[in-house]
Amino acid sequence: MDQDKADIAVDAEQLAHRYRSLVEHTPDGIVVHDRGTVVYANQATARLLAADNADQVIGQPLTSFVHPRSVPGMLDRIRQLTNSGSASDPTEMSLIRVDGEIVQVETVSVLTAWHDHLAYQVVIHDLTAQRAAEAAQRRAEQHFTTVVSQLEEGVVVIDRDGRIESANPAAVRIFGTDGRTGALVGATIHELPLVLLDANAQPLPPGRHPVARTLATGETITGYIFGVDREDGQRRWLSGSSRLLNPGDPDSPAVSSFADITEFRASRRQLEYQATHDSLTGLANRSLILSQLAGALATSEDLPVSMVLFIDLDGFKAINDTLGHAIGDTVLQIVAQRLQRALRGNDLVGRLGGDEFLVLLSGRTQRVDIDSLVLRLRSTMAEPIIARGHRIEVNASIGVTELEEGDNRTPEAVLHDADLAMYRAKPAGHEGAGLGRRPNNTHAS
Repeated sequence: MDQDKADIAVDAEQLAHRYRSLVEHTPDGIVVHDRGTVVYANQATARLLAADNADQVIGQPLTSFVHPRSVPGMLDRIRQLTNSGSASDPTEMSLIRVDGEIVQVETVSVLTAWHDHLAYQVVIHDLTAQRAAEAAQRRAEQHFTTVVSQLEEGVVVIDRDGRIESANPAAVRIFGTDGRTGALVGATIHELPLVLLDANAQPLPPGRHPVARTLATGETITGYIFGVDREDGQRRWLSGSSRLLNPGDPDSPAVSSFADITEFRASRRQLEYQATHDSLTGLANRSLILSQLAGALATSEDLPVSMVLFIDLDGFKAINDTLGHAIGDTVLQIVAQRLQRALRGNDLVGRLGGDEFLVLLSGRTQRVDIDSLVLRLRSTMAEPIIARGHRIEVNASIGVTELEEGDNRTPEAVLHDADLAMYRAKPAGHEGAGLGRRPNNTHAS
């Protein structure tokens, strides 16, 4: 029995030693105060309070190290600890270090046995590093918010249900919601006063928008083009990208950013138009004609172009020489308008240069139809033109070459054959129509 008691005493001593070692080496401060006086402090407490050692703290009134604004709350918490082992909730408070600096801490007080009576043991956790990290994060968030708010690029964050969580001023401006961020935040795309369009200006259901795919699959999508028809009637074209805000989080919202490229798209289309159209008449130019003809000849199925008409104005040089180039230009513009009115919308009318025009007839055309069309075109062109007080009559010579399935000519060869047919159609009076199917059988109609 005596041996058992001895063993229990040894175990208790070892346990107490381990506890003291743990308390001394824990990174958190441990303080015991009895009747308002500090009776124990570990080394972590000394470091926290900027004391040379624990002895500089022990024996001091507890309130010497507690900021006055934290004292009332501390005393209230102590009064609520009435039973041994009861503990307060973790509470933030301010302490005053030996050097007078203020430090923010989180404390838990426990009513515990101290020698032959009860005292208060306090665990003190230094919040300095945490507060610094939080402050740094707040600064980073403020910097991020400031940067995003100043971007010319629109940025919106969309949650898993498709609702907009946040939108920067550029997004509000681009979507045309009259500067009302509240009109975007909390709304789904369905609820916004705008219509989404795909790159071809066709309606784009919100479920098919790339950001919906990002939310569904986590995929990052960049460089897509879409449009919005705004409530004010404007159509804006946007270049966008979408990605998850937090890729490692399956519940992450998506962030969509987009730049307004409306003016760029318009200028590019204008440049493309200028590169493929005649500046005087607005008709297709030689480059576009050859491109369309090359595409038709490369088609293995039904030819999209059946006939090519080469049209030359007879005696046009005399108009320029006698009446001047300004009137000559007016005549060319009127001829271009007449050709467009006389042909179908899917026929391509172009100007090769000077007084030479070309027509690509779409679909299948019968010989009897082409003869009738040639007569109608010549009649339309022969109607008098009034330009700056001058009454001008213009006749046209028209050459025709037919395209066939398996046609192995180049676009330039087709134009050459149509040109030959036009010259064969020119009688001495500069009137006529010619029909050419191949170089070796091009003939006047």
